[in-house]
Amino acid sequence: MLQTVTAIIVVRNGSARVQRTLESLRAQTRRPDSVVVIETGSDGDVTPAVAAFVPTQHLATKEKLSFPAAVAAAVRALDAPVHSEQWLWLLGQDTAPEPAALEQLLAVGEVSPSVAVAGPKLVEWDDRARLRGFGVTMTRFGATVPLVEDELDQGQHDGTSDVLGVHEAGMLVRHSVYTEAGGLDQALPVVDGGLDFCVRVRLAGHRVVVAPGARLAIGGDGVVGPRLSQRTGAERVGHRQRRVAQLHRRMAYAPGAALVLHWLTLVPLGIARAILWLIGKRPGAVGGELAAAFQAAFADGHLAAARRNVAHSKRAGWAVIAPLRLPPSELRRRRMLAREAAMTAAHGEWRELDFFGSGGGWVLLAALAGSVAISGRLLGASTLGGGGLLPLNDSVGHLWASVGWGWRDVGVGFVGPSDPFQAVLALLGTLTFWQPSLSLVVVWFAAMPLGAIGAWLLAARFTRRAGIRAFFGLAWAFAPPLLAALADGRPAAVLAHVLLPWLIFAAVTARRSWSAAGATALLAAAVAACAPSLVPALAIAWLLWTAASGRSVFRALFVPLPAIALFLPLALAQLAAGTPVRIFADPGVPVPGDSASTWQLMLGFPGGATGGWNSFADSLGWPAGVVAVVLTVLVAPLALLALAALFLRPSVRTAGALLGAFLGLATALLCAQTALQVSGDHAVGLWTGSGLSLYWLGLTGAALFALAGLGRFSVTPAWVASIGALLAIVPLALVGVFGGAAVIANPAGQLPAYVIAEATSQPRTATLVVTPVSQGTVTAGIVHGSGDTLDQQSTVASTDPELSPSDSALAHLAVNLVSRSGYDASDDLSRFGIGFVFLHTGASPGLSARSFGDRAATALDGNALLARVGTTAAGTLWSTAADVTPIAVPADPGGWQQPLIVLMLVVVFGVFALLAIPIGNTAAPRRRPRRPKNGRSGPGGAAPARGATDGEASDQPDADAEVGAPAALEPQPDEGLEPAYAAVGGHDEEA
Repeated sequence: MLQTVTAIIVVRNGSARVQRTLESLRAQTRRPDSVVVIETGSDGDVTPAVAAFVPTQHLATKEKLSFPAAVAAAVRALDAPVHSEQWLWLLGQDTAPEPAALEQLLAVGEVSPSVAVAGPKLVEWDDRARLRGFGVTMTRFGATVPLVEDELDQGQHDGTSDVLGVHEAGMLVRHSVYTEAGGLDQALPVVDGGLDFCVRVRLAGHRVVVAPGARLAIGGDGVVGPRLSQRTGAERVGHRQRRVAQLHRRMAYAPGAALVLHWLTLVPLGIARAILWLIGKRPGAVGGELAAAFQAAFADGHLAAARRNVAHSKRAGWAVIAPLRLPPSELRRRRMLAREAAMTAAHGEWRELDFFGSGGGWVLLAALAGSVAISGRLLGASTLGGGGLLPLNDSVGHLWASVGWGWRDVGVGFVGPSDPFQAVLALLGTLTFWQPSLSLVVVWFAAMPLGAIGAWLLAARFTRRAGIRAFFGLAWAFAPPLLAALADGRPAAVLAHVLLPWLIFAAVTARRSWSAAGATALLAAAVAACAPSLVPALAIAWLLWTAASGRSVFRALFVPLPAIALFLPLALAQLAAGTPVRIFADPGVPVPGDSASTWQLMLGFPGGATGGWNSFADSLGWPAGVVAVVLTVLVAPLALLALAALFLRPSVRTAGALLGAFLGLATALLCAQTALQVSGDHAVGLWTGSGLSLYWLGLTGAALFALAGLGRFSVTPAWVASIGALLAIVPLALVGVFGGAAVIANPAGQLPAYVIAEATSQPRTATLVVTPVSQGTVTAGIVHGSGDTLDQQSTVASTDPELSPSDSALAHLAVNLVSRSGYDASDDLSRFGIGFVFLHTGASPGLSARSFGDRAATALDGNALLARVGTTAAGTLWSTAADVTPIAVPADPGGWQQPLIVLMLVVVFGVFALLAIPIGNTAAPRRRPRRPKNGRSGPGGAAPARGATDGEASDQPDADAEVGAPAALEPQPDEGLEPAYAAVGGHDEEA
């Protein structure tokens, strides 16, 4: 019987590629008998190339039809088939067949009447030697897998014949079979349309084959098949399209008895797979995964028609397609090979860090020795006190319950947000859950070693030279801001200094690794929580980093989310109070201190004492001004090296380091002029040390690049700068060695033992603590339980200079108690639930304060409502004679805000924790690389990689960078996660 072929060409918006497609039809050795061109999205004008071609039929519609819908419209315009040798050839505007394509396709159908569908080789539009596709199959759970993708065509697949499916582009199908199978499924407009149709053809008892001699170039306009795009987000769109198609086919193929069970698992399965995508460092697939699940469950309007078509076509059982599916073992083999190839290509000259072999171990030992020498007097301590240090609550559950929104047990107490630093304290306390306060002792000893390791690893990102790495690591471990924070007892500042190099270390590779991006986000949130004053500098750095991220901007945009979530409750509360600047207040206990001058800050010293140099100079009898000269001489080599980096190694990295130094110094200068907190009757300025930590990081970083640029001449400058920097911190280090620091081990209780014993049975026991400050002036506050804890502190309270009505009433009570006024305090004592009054005179060294304290004690002794309990070195304690009931914490103080905020924090930090956790060498999908316009490439078609200089680290991706793999073999969380009832009787009952 005579074969007849009708070619159907779908054109959208008059693409320029249609000209080549039509010319290819004219050049066929066996021309189609008729040609139907259907233009979709047409404004009524005929595309000039189509008009010149003069097709047998020309159809046009303003509606932007999908390829399956357009083909269906064209087929409806044809006469019904009268015999089995009438064929349809499905083409798009960007599918140009080679001259013998149709002849080769018809030949395989002529040889075997059982062949109902034949598909060509798909090749690149601009490179006919590059295969884009040659048959498709699917896994046991229905995921589509191209048999061939992105290979050089060397005839290695010419022996292939029967396949499960072929791409719809260039598909040759018998007209009668097309009608019998119901045509292409309009629910699959982009992907899997050809595979789904071929499955139905197979179920009808026909064969699907490929014709190796037929070749067809495809341009990827998106008319037939997915659009080939280099746009950011194209892979995310592609994943959603593939998953939507897979779930639609699963529901269409499922037996009726399992349909409801399949439907019930769609959304839970989508959520579970979304979590696995996060673990697999593919957050871009999460949205598509969830959207596909909800669409398949609630918005698949074509499902009923698809199931009818499957039922109508099905003459053979599912067993007929089982041999053509991709076996699990083959799928694993392909993924393994793709992963290995991608890792080889991406890692290239990957090198080990060689931590111990290149001096990292010695740097760690030096930092550890310095830490023990400086803080050795704290060895054996279970808790620390002094400065800004207080114990943590003994309950880890209480530490976590305080995060977010709720009751703040500061003074008389209030309902409000926690400081972001509270989350950091809760995490630290969890690490030593048996004794949370011990975690601060660990921090004090681990700060210098951890800082040294972080700095050494950061230096390893940029240089291979062991000496330069050691210089950077030790310069950071013995930095003046860190030593000052350790001496003053500032835990938040210590943590911020330690975390800064780790933050930059992660950020260096965050643009090409989701794992590094997740770690960067979490570290940025931690640094911001410990040092809110650094938030403006970090925000500026993030904006510049995002602007330079290029195609990785999606990763960069997500980095601030954990910090935003952490600060949101506090920010909303301060904005509502009209005091947004108070967000930047230092967390923890306000620690008064002498403000540093500009020159002291420029030298890296955050306090007015210049790191102990003033006392040292006084002891030696040096005249005024000598300290400034000596320190300038000592720090000058480091500063000169940093400036020299602009000339020795001008680069974006050098500019970034110097910008960091500038932002850090600007932050410190601004903090020196800003006082946001109140401690007693003193205004407390912002700690300049956190800004100086960033300044020191930028300064030493620029010096590192300068030394790398000097090459073999860097030894002497490195030694001079190192010795000068170490000499500059000697007095500050000696403060810790000889016990001049504010930090003490195992401090005595804030309250007398009698109160602490009472608090064990009644944790809400309230003690009014009255401290004489000067003649006629006292400070007063309520302490519940055994004393204040670090996790109780709140910047909302410490930054509010105004007294609330309750605070005013408490002040009025205290003043009347310490003076002979005849005031009846019984109502106020009951109102605040005060069981004890403690006159704290141990912290009042002044003569006037002591004399006023004596008069206050006499007044308290004469009050009939109070009974003296006893006197300690810290002061005198009285108990209230009346039976006072402690004030309980209000029921549900957090209201609806607390669960909402906790849920937000759990979701945000849970997502980023899953991203940050390394899982080994993960194969992430890669975009198809652009071909160089000049045609030049390195071996294997790859652009030559930049070689590393003698002083720099390789520009090849790092060990933790994610690598590429063909999208068809992307790691699918299929095995073991899809419904177990999919496989029945040794073959799949559904896809």
